[in-house]
Amino acid sequence: PNRVLLGCFLLHYAHRALIFPLLIREGKPTPFFTFVLALLFCVFNGYLQGRSLTTYATYPPGWLGDSRFITGFLGWLIGMAINIHSDHILRNLRKPGETGYKIPRGGMFEYVSGANFFGEILEWFGFALACCTIESFAFALCTLFILGSRARQHHK
Repeated sequence: PNRVLLGCFLLHYAHRALIFPLLIREGKPTPFFTFVLALLFCVFNGYLQGRSLTTYATYPPGWLGDSRFITGFLGWLIGMAINIHSDHILRNLRKPGETGYKIPRGGMFEYVSGANFFGEILEWFGFALACCTIESFAFALCTLFILGSRARQHHK
């Protein structure tokens, strides 16, 4: 279970750090202070999740078949799929050179205005349920507060 859960965490960040930046066409520059805060959060959280799953978290035999793991893993998987699909929709809102505000349509954007944020929040609460550790739950709460406030700003 520890390797599967660590793999989920690493898969998300491999996508976010390696694949996602290559897909972005153009965008607004990120302020340096925001970049530093995000980097510090990711380094600290990566250490915390990695250390938890490699050193402290122990699971009973059959954990991969436990309903908490299965439900959490499905939440993580569905959340990641929503996040990736929503990012795709956002990347393709405007034609090259086009500017101005556009409202995204399709996918989960038909139900929530911040579908990308919703997907990531679902992803990390699913991860927390699959892990059942205080570290993963703390990460899910941080994600909810940080992305929830961003989603609220975008909705307004």
